[in-house]
Amino acid sequence: MFQNIYTAQGNGMITFGSSSPGKIIALEIGPDKEMILQKSAVLASEAGVSLSIHFNKKFGAGLFGGEGFIMQKISGNGLVFLEIDGHCVEYTLGAGESIIVDTGYLAAMSETCTMDIQQIKGAKNIFLGGEGLFHTRVTGPGKVYIQSMPIAQIAQQLIPYMPTATNGNDGGFTINLGGN
Repeated sequence: MFQNIYTAQGNGMITFGSSSPGKIIALEIGPDKEMILQKSAVLASEAGVSLSIHFNKKFGAGLFGGEGFIMQKISGNGLVFLEIDGHCVEYTLGAGESIIVDTGYLAAMSETCTMDIQQIKGAKNIFLGGEGLFHTRVTGPGKVYIQSMPIAQIAQQLIPYMPTATNGNDGGFTINLGGN
């Protein structure tokens, strides 16, 4: 909702860090270089970069694609720094070329790309594969950035190791520090 704006009065430097384990990547934004991003991917940018909302127009992709209906769009001119969860791999897709990505792992794509969902085929894959019912399909032309560790997946993996507190019968609390 709000963004901090920092202006150097003379020579100055600003540093920033990621809020989760991952990578910070710098992208040059300009005419014909607009990007669609997962929510909260923008970490910082130069003044010429504009941040706006991008609505996913395909109902299925918004509901099942892992990125949701509302994404971010960056346009304008300048340098933008993106916060990527885990490692980041960049792909360049040609016109009509597609890449299939597990839901939630798409970090960013060129505005020229389209996103849709693809249902996983086969009962064994659906029930035993652990991937759910859908994958995200991104079709080019344009660049696609895939992340290796979406923060929601990390949090889900950590739940079994988190301490839990229960209300004891004697009025006190018991804290389980993991394990059985």
